Amino acid sequence: MSVAPNTASELVHSIFDLNRAIRVVVANADSTADLGIAVEGVLRLVGEKSECRATDIACSLGIGASALSRHVADLAELGMIERRPDPADGRAQLLALSQAGQDYLAATGRRRAATLERMLAGWSEAEAAAATAIIAKLSTVFRTTPAAQPGTTITTTLDTAVSAGAAS
Repeated sequence: MSVAPNTASELVHSIFDLNRAIRVVVANADSTADLGIAVEGVLRLVGEKSECRATDIACSLGIGASALSRHVADLAELGMIERRPDPADGRAQLLALSQAGQDYLAATGRRRAATLERMLAGWSEAEAAAATAIIAKLSTVFRTTPAAQPGTTITTTLDTAVSAGAAS
């Protein structure tokens, strides 16, 4: 069973609306954060991946090497990440969180969790758990669907039928 086009359209709208709402809340409630959303996103991914290549981060974020290079330079200058040459390929760099980066992410996570806890004061634990599960499921689909992977496309039944008709 697939999702109806109208439902998919409403979901797209809801996701973008949620994204805007989150950005407003983060900007207003987390005024102590001195990193931008993009730079913090890089820091968070480096933390999730432990030690990793810069190219892996760029691919995960869907950004180019030059944009990532600026973010990495900013984070290194702030002492949030550590860079070292990749022993397997001296041209590449390995990135890892510094203690300052770990502390920043931990403090930011605590502040944001406290903010969200206050905002969801009227929610039950079951509602919050259900929302978490749905968001996690959506995130997994977005990250693992072939269309989400760079350089890939989804071939639909119609595309296959048109290609088969053109071949005959």
